[in-house]
Amino acid sequence: MATDPADDAWLRELLLHGDWPADLRHTGETAAVLAERDPAVDRTGGATRALLAALDDAWERGWQPADVVHVIGRGATARARTLTLALIAEDARVRDAASRAPEGWLEQLRELGALRPGDADVVGVVGAWHRAERRSAADAWRVVLVLASALRRLARIEQLVPPPSRWGPGTGGTGPAGAERTRTPDDGRVLRRIRGLLAKAESSDFPDEAGALTAKAQQLMTRHAVDAALLDAEAGPSAGAGIGTRRVHVDDPYVRAKMQLLGAVADANGVRLVWYQGLGIANLVGAAPDLAAVELLFTSLLLQASRALASAERDAGRGAASRAFRRAFLLGYAHRVGERLTAARERATTQAAAERGADLVPVLRRRAEAVDAVVTELFPRVRSSRSRGSVDGGGWYAGRAAADRADVGPRRPSVR
Repeated sequence: MATDPADDAWLRELLLHGDWPADLRHTGETAAVLAERDPAVDRTGGATRALLAALDDAWERGWQPADVVHVIGRGATARARTLTLALIAEDARVRDAASRAPEGWLEQLRELGALRPGDADVVGVVGAWHRAERRSAADAWRVVLVLASALRRLARIEQLVPPPSRWGPGTGGTGPAGAERTRTPDDGRVLRRIRGLLAKAESSDFPDEAGALTAKAQQLMTRHAVDAALLDAEAGPSAGAGIGTRRVHVDDPYVRAKMQLLGAVADANGVRLVWYQGLGIANLVGAAPDLAAVELLFTSLLLQASRALASAERDAGRGAASRAFRRAFLLGYAHRVGERLTAARERATTQAAAERGADLVPVLRRRAEAVDAVVTELFPRVRSSRSRGSVDGGGWYAGRAAADRADVGPRRPSVR
């Protein structure tokens, strides 16, 4: 009788060192062999252990839970997403992430639904996934092969959060650039108000109402950023600059154009952006409450841009706009939104300075310098880039016009 592959060192070698593209016939042939030898799929847990080892290697190379799920969910490995989530949940359980992981890691686990108590068994993760998905044994083994190969091929990226190997006993950690400013109850209140305003804007069928709500959200962001910068300045240099990091994931299509929109929102709010081409992953560096607010506003504006694009297509009598038109629309939208957000930030800062009778320029300059210093520390080889290639003129100007209608700045005559 053949040796069960789940107990076989050969299986671990196959998964951790084999290259299994999803579209090659050889992958299917190997999956068929595995199915014949182990039709129950990972009966004794060898595949699960190998995949958890591959996941552990990914953590050491700078990847975080949400990063892995995002990349696995793209392209040929999309069918492996549910298995990836199950493995991440098991990894969190085994490592006692609930009491040991840094807050940023925990937040991702919560959002992914991968931080839950239970009696999960490391032996049964792949097998349980196979039974729940009701796949054939051959199909399940093919997904396992492709997932193992995808995890192994993940390139090394910057380590923004300590991996599990650096977690202490029952304590959270901090990123390599130092601790973030401790969040205050006011941070939470402001973020809830911003989230509520943007949710109303997204659900509104009236552009003027949506624009007014978005404008109010941006105003809150700016005023809170000024307050936070003043608090940090009063605390003195010993309190640190209060700078943290966050990753944002951007899906296809038109990733580069969407990154331009995220960059515009980030720039207007004192946050730096570094992104990995080909992965759809952006790294944001800035004050902790600013990072959360930027992500919220970007997500809302992206939804508003999608609606505006659909409207522009109808107005132009286009059944289905070309890719060039859509890309140019998003680029034009991003460019104009950036202009309006920057103007709104400058106006709100001037108003805050007048109310406080203080010169905020030195305070905000020190905050910007602190952000730049962290970017240099974390991304020493970063280089700036600009969108290249021709742009559809109609799409560009339609996007700018839509951004004007979004009315993201405070509604005052001086905006126009």
